[in-house]
Amino acid sequence: MKKNQKKHQIFLILHNIRSAYNVGSIFRTADAAGVSKIYLTGYTPTPLDRFGRPRKDIAKVALGAEKTIPWEHSPNIKMLLKKLKEEKTHIIALEQAGNSIDYKTFKPKNSFALILGNEVGGIEKNILKLCDEVLEIPMRGKKESLNVSVSAGIALFRILDI
Repeated sequence: MKKNQKKHQIFLILHNIRSAYNVGSIFRTADAAGVSKIYLTGYTPTPLDRFGRPRKDIAKVALGAEKTIPWEHSPNIKMLLKKLKEEKTHIIALEQAGNSIDYKTFKPKNSFALILGNEVGGIEKNILKLCDEVLEIPMRGKKESLNVSVSAGIALFRILDI
């Protein structure tokens, strides 16, 4: 198998992320990790504004990845998760929760979708209940979390063993 050849489809779901810069950074990281598609849900900004024009703030950070990674805006995350589950996609969230497991222990066996949530509030509990697994990056310092785009890179590269 070639280095860039994928065994499974890898999807990212960016849910209610407010910063266009975080979205652009995640697009760039997703390109490097070989992500198949990015779903932008809730109020997450998309690479195109409501008039179909490219957003300069996302493009500035994504450096063209917003043009090479397939993406789709899906306002209703619950409908998207239902569709992905019907397609046998494993749904995982990256979040600190009571039922989370260390992200280093997760080994994908098939296609999966990784949900990344809001920079302040994270992923809502009603969404976490729809996930097959919840992964957490352990924090050893005084801060409770990492920036969402940093978390995306850490999790993707570890899960995919890149």
